[in-house]
Amino acid sequence: MASKEARTRNSPFATRPLQNRVTPTGDIIATPHRGLFTGNRGIIHDPATKTLLKKRWSTPAWITCLCEFRGWRRPVMARRSWTELFFLDEATAFAAGHRPCFFCRRDDAKRFRAAWERGNGASKVSAKSMDAKLHLERLDHGRKRLHPLRGPLADLPDGVMVQQGEQSYLVTKGRPLLWSPAGYARTEHELSSAMLLTPPSTLRAFSAGYRPALHPTAPD
Repeated sequence: MASKEARTRNSPFATRPLQNRVTPTGDIIATPHRGLFTGNRGIIHDPATKTLLKKRWSTPAWITCLCEFRGWRRPVMARRSWTELFFLDEATAFAAGHRPCFFCRRDDAKRFRAAWERGNGASKVSAKSMDAKLHLERLDHGRKRLHPLRGPLADLPDGVMVQQGEQSYLVTKGRPLLWSPAGYARTEHELSSAMLLTPPSTLRAFSAGYRPALHPTAPD
């Protein structure tokens, strides 16, 4: 019988990246790069093949989690439990329509909910009600919903993401940075027709004080 090391080396999953990285537009791609956060949208994979099903969510609770919690890291797509997805950073996860997990990121989730309430003029907001609002704002007939910008790019709070053409951009300190699976890069592109990727209710939470964690390639 082949050794465990030989079986791992000969496994097709050892030589190709899994399709589990989320882009700012909410698409799920395969890339060797990994990010700062994991998360899920329910069970959307086949553990026997470690491939995605046709559906891209099975619950309106799209959450963002820690990659390691209390010394425990989940094996990826290894069982019929929630599908482990990965994000470059928290700004990317928010742009795709996710929010912090109330289990492994309880403090962040409470800070986000408080900012959500301030920014959206609400009180005693439940996770379920946030999920319902986000589900309307992130999707348009199953595809990513883009929203018009209500003002100049320079007025957007740090951490908001926008889309122009096929490219996604992070806005920080009033300037855009080009997103890629590996990180951010400065750009000279003029974003004259950019649309908002980050759900408007999340944008208002940013304006009310929540600051998403950014990848180290985003300059301080």
